[in-house]
Amino acid sequence: MKRFTITALAFALCLSAFAQDTPDAAVVQKIRKEGLENSKAMDIAFNLTDVSGPRLSNSPGLKRAQEWAVKQLTDWGLKNAHLEAWGTFGKGWQIDKYYAATTIPYYHAIIASPKAWTPGTNGPIKSTVVLIKADSVADLAKYNGKLAGKIVMMDQGTPLTSGIKADFSRYADTTLAQMAAAKPTAGGARQRPTGGPMADRMAQMMKMREVRAAMSAMLVEEKVGLILTYARGGQGTFFTSNGASYALDAKPVSPELEVAAEDYLHILRLLRAGKVVEVEADIKTSFYDQDPQGYNVIAEIPGTDKKLKDELVMIGGHFDSWHAATGATDNAAGSAVMMEAMRILKSIDFKPKRTIRIALWSSEEQGLFGSRGYVAKHFGDPKTMVLTPDQKKISAYYNLDNGTGKIRGVYLQGNEAAGPIFQSWLTPFNDLGATTITINNTGGTDHQAFDAVGIPGFQFIQDPADYNTRTHHSNMDTYDRLVEDDLKQSATIIASFVYNTSQREAQIPRKELPAPQPARP
Repeated sequence: MKRFTITALAFALCLSAFAQDTPDAAVVQKIRKEGLENSKAMDIAFNLTDVSGPRLSNSPGLKRAQEWAVKQLTDWGLKNAHLEAWGTFGKGWQIDKYYAATTIPYYHAIIASPKAWTPGTNGPIKSTVVLIKADSVADLAKYNGKLAGKIVMMDQGTPLTSGIKADFSRYADTTLAQMAAAKPTAGGARQRPTGGPMADRMAQMMKMREVRAAMSAMLVEEKVGLILTYARGGQGTFFTSNGASYALDAKPVSPELEVAAEDYLHILRLLRAGKVVEVEADIKTSFYDQDPQGYNVIAEIPGTDKKLKDELVMIGGHFDSWHAATGATDNAAGSAVMMEAMRILKSIDFKPKRTIRIALWSSEEQGLFGSRGYVAKHFGDPKTMVLTPDQKKISAYYNLDNGTGKIRGVYLQGNEAAGPIFQSWLTPFNDLGATTITINNTGGTDHQAFDAVGIPGFQFIQDPADYNTRTHHSNMDTYDRLVEDDLKQSATIIASFVYNTSQREAQIPRKELPAPQPARP
């Protein structure tokens, strides 16, 4: 009799665990109907991109988008929608005007963009282009006194090769199967090679870094008119770099254009052949330093359960973008999906047990600043692992930041215990292509800020689409690159995950608390 009682209890516990992670079919159907048939995802994305424009950190475009989002979330019925400061960022910046073209040997408009946080040309300029050749700091001396007002470029540029792969792709079943079959890996830092070819390459990189730093200082001192820089990319697409410093006390830099490879190499070939190239340009940029604070957009659906309403389920994506386009896939897509997920839950009149909070982060592109600042303020410091009481009150954070591609599953970030739960929650969406749970992590985005202080933080697996080949940080990252059906699918799945997390009796299981992560010297 005693043995039967223990077995029955164990069976009952298993049934209970299974039951709490089996999605409510009726609610899932409501979410699917609202998300797939009445979606506002593309309208949200339109307002974030075409209407707001580029959303570089602390720029007028970002502020327009943030103000619109606060109003829209409020209009949907979310509570406490507001901008919350996370700390000091620095100067905002935007392009007011850009024009550049070759005029000799013939007229040709140049595909390019002013580099972020660089000044303009202070009116139209025209100059023959000077090709700078320097393999060492000493080589720069020959240009002293010769570059004032000149348009210059470096004697470097990787030749283009014709591509044979399609820009747009989706994950093959075999690739997803490999992700699902991945095993947990032991922690520990990888050993860096200390000799041989790696050491030689590191020495060469350090030398070139020294030359570039000296060259930048020389060009400012020489009062150069404009720098043309080779931008990675091809076929008219170019990918922007991190720009100049946005610090309030940043040192002066020269005006600079990041030039599409085809146009840069065209000029470079002519100069190497001894031909004269003349370029005219007119660039105006503005800096904004009246309010150096960075802000996140925050709003929530309050919890209703007496015991659980003070606990949190959080979702988010980064709101900022780069400046050469309107940041559609990086990351208006993720932000629009998260806003749409909240709209879906409000539309079905969902009354969650736990509070559901959305956060649209700023300054992710400069180092996850918005999410890290928020986590430090509310949950704890990863450098010391001194945690706040609220760190225990958040069940999970879900993030979306890998382009327009539809959700194919979830990266567990090494959290094995969450795997069976999420697999059950994906089951109602297997027909939409979402099937895969992998122990692996994807890095470089805001879920890492939460994971760093022991909060379950997750990024969804998304089809690559043309994110890495065409849109990520590029001049082609526009509304036209968004796939409507993919955004609908993603918002629907995330709304369901949020519903399940908010109603689950227990929080999402946690990994072992990370060790403190002191700042690197």
